[in-house]
Amino acid sequence: MRIVVHSRLPKTTWQEKALLVLTPIVLAGLIFLGVCYDSGLYPAQRLRSLMAKHISARIFLALLLALFVEQLPLHAETEVLRIDPALTGPGIEMVHAPHLALYDPRAVPRHRLVLFLVGTRSKTTSNLEMDTILAQWGYHVISLDYENNVITVVCAHSSDPSAFTHYREEILSGASVSDEVEVDPANSILNRFRKLLVYLVRNDPSGGWEQFVHDGQPAWDRIIVAGHSQGSGHAAYIGQLFRVDRVLMFSGPQDYMDELHRPAPWLSRSSETPPSHFFAFLNLHDPFNVDHQIANCMALMHLTKPQPLMVSPGTSIVGTHQILVNDLPTKMHHNSTLFPDFENVWKYMLTTPLDN
Repeated sequence: MRIVVHSRLPKTTWQEKALLVLTPIVLAGLIFLGVCYDSGLYPAQRLRSLMAKHISARIFLALLLALFVEQLPLHAETEVLRIDPALTGPGIEMVHAPHLALYDPRAVPRHRLVLFLVGTRSKTTSNLEMDTILAQWGYHVISLDYENNVITVVCAHSSDPSAFTHYREEILSGASVSDEVEVDPANSILNRFRKLLVYLVRNDPSGGWEQFVHDGQPAWDRIIVAGHSQGSGHAAYIGQLFRVDRVLMFSGPQDYMDELHRPAPWLSRSSETPPSHFFAFLNLHDPFNVDHQIANCMALMHLTKPQPLMVSPGTSIVGTHQILVNDLPTKMHHNSTLFPDFENVWKYMLTTPLDN
């Protein structure tokens, strides 16, 4: 099922109000004059004389039309497709809500797809505002419904160094390796994503999805993998498995082994995506412990010393930084990284030049 979400518009201006009132009046007048001319009710010579005398009316009409043209771009629309996961392939089930797929036909295309993985027990719709903004920036966006009911920190007190690895592997691939989750191959993240892409290419031929598929598989080099909380760790794991454009992690990962006092071993292993292509956005007061999150990110990025940069809404970010931290005064510290206040940080993470 397809719905259309209108772009966020600025407060209605006096020009727009005038357009709403005067445009129908002017159009009706033009139609009336045309009818008079065609029917001979008003001699053509008399009409020309009238128009010549009323120069001010013609100037007003020209200004009105100019205002109308100027306001047209404000009404751009973002395409939002809601897809029942069960329609995309055999054995695939809906977990919480439909998959979301977004793009803006009027935006300058960036030829990149953002795959976003929400956090524990979250629905795809929970990130719709951010997804819509990214689509308006020219990105294709997919928010994937997946098996996310078991929180990541269930493994935090395990004495088994592979606990987090097996947790991630089963959710991503469906391999039966974890004692904490139960996900079959059909409902794994990788299968659900691949099947959704193929479905979109087939059922939305004008959407441009074919550029993100190669021989029936995701074209990973054109894909930005992002996630929040639990989803941030899945995004990082995918980045290790495949050479993606970049990895964006929001409020995570949480894969810190409390009993062993160190990040999970999988975080520091070799990666198909260069470590310099990983970016994280955290909150200083995150209840999941920002120090542990920074340690996890350092392992992923192969950094030897912390380099977090404190950021604020609306301020420019200069230089090369992979770990960004906010101190926004809010009760929702863990979700603050998804607040639209930080569009400046999202844009930096998406567009800062990469070291190849």
